[in-house]
Amino acid sequence: MKVFVSEIEDIAKRAMIAHGAADWQAGEVARAVARAEAFGNVICGLYYLESYCTQLASGRVDGQVDPVVTRPKPGTVIADARFGFAQPAFSRGLPQAIEAAKENGVATLAVAHAHTCTSLGFFTEQIAQAGLVGIGFTNASPVVAPPGGNSAVIGTNPIAMSVPDGGMHWDFSTSAVALGKITMAKAAGEDIPLGWAVEANGAPTTDPEAALKGALVSAGGYKGWGFGLMAEVLAAGMTGSVNSLDVSGLKLPDGKPHDLGQFYILMEPSADFAARLTRVAEAVAAQEGARIPGQNRQPLGEIDVPDALWAACCTLTKS
Repeated sequence: MKVFVSEIEDIAKRAMIAHGAADWQAGEVARAVARAEAFGNVICGLYYLESYCTQLASGRVDGQVDPVVTRPKPGTVIADARFGFAQPAFSRGLPQAIEAAKENGVATLAVAHAHTCTSLGFFTEQIAQAGLVGIGFTNASPVVAPPGGNSAVIGTNPIAMSVPDGGMHWDFSTSAVALGKITMAKAAGEDIPLGWAVEANGAPTTDPEAALKGALVSAGGYKGWGFGLMAEVLAAGMTGSVNSLDVSGLKLPDGKPHDLGQFYILMEPSADFAARLTRVAEAVAAQEGARIPGQNRQPLGEIDVPDALWAACCTLTKS
């Protein structure tokens, strides 16, 4: 069925409030859910809503807590989510981080002790909207094995980058694929491509069931593994949050809070920044079928939502 993005935001907010979230915290998360759906990122959209609600009800995430923002150094801002959602903590910390970046040329924003942030690009695009270059890193529950290994050590560990004026935007996991695509393939009874995952013995597999019992692999082999480790060190080490190894499944209904971190670098563009980016963009545009990631992307106002998913989301508002 066709659903307006505004309806998605409304139903997501009402569902989370029905399960114990406060109004403004639910609103910040609902905005992220709707934004993901508007750009076709279904894994980070309504697909996650049931998990948010279940974990609110169980207490795995605190939907009432107020984040605490501190600025221990001129270019350093820390937003402690206090085991609540990442979106409200980022929202509270962003104004000070923008101020710090414009004062110093560069600043960092550490979101600590947070629930999974799902779409990392949702945050870096807000940095770009303030006229700054934003780069973000986060980690997740362990699902990715090192090259040559068979046991998960790090998460999908996304990296995102956005620049002002829509010049470039990308957001991707450092694993070969998001874990959600494995679970969706399993639910649909479909095979997965080789190169996505390994079985418990380390052998490549096309069976999503075997993949879920084994581990994902990094995109680009050792190169992607290196980027995943970089995200791990920054997301955990620079925020005081946990390693991927210490997080149980992100969608498990109860248990310890995620306690994850997100780390953002905010940079004021140089006078030549736009010209240099334009130089590259023009060279790319001259090649038919090529493009700069995220350039001129436009959100949809109305999208197709599977009937069963929409019905389930409507039911969540009544719980």
